[in-house]
Amino acid sequence: QVQLVESGGGLVQAGGSLRLSCATSARTGSVYATGWFRQTPGKERAFVAAVSWGGGRTDYADSVQGRFTISRDNAKNTVILQMDSLKPEDTGVYYCAAGPNIAVLSARQADSWGQGTQVTVSP
Repeated sequence: QVQLVESGGGLVQAGGSLRLSCATSARTGSVYATGWFRQTPGKERAFVAAVSWGGGRTDYADSVQGRFTISRDNAKNTVILQMDSLKPEDTGVYYCAAGPNIAVLSARQADSWGQGTQVTVSP
């Protein structure tokens, strides 16, 4: 099982930036893709971005394309979500998640979840 811990959430004005980190841990030899989802009360959980184990492949939701960047540093067991040009509609709880591959995550499936970190974007 992959353990995931998110950090970096906070309050930012529209147009600003935040950098979310997902610290991951698993048994030696584990291979998994990692992604980010966000959830707002009363709305469906939404896929945001995913990155492959090797870091060479990424996928983004249309709503964040060109504004968010996901990356992986396996040496640090960390996945980063750099969020730029933030909009109020980006507000929500952001969850880091892990799955067997990027295709599964982009299909909005995951095997493991973090606790979430709150992101609030003011107008």
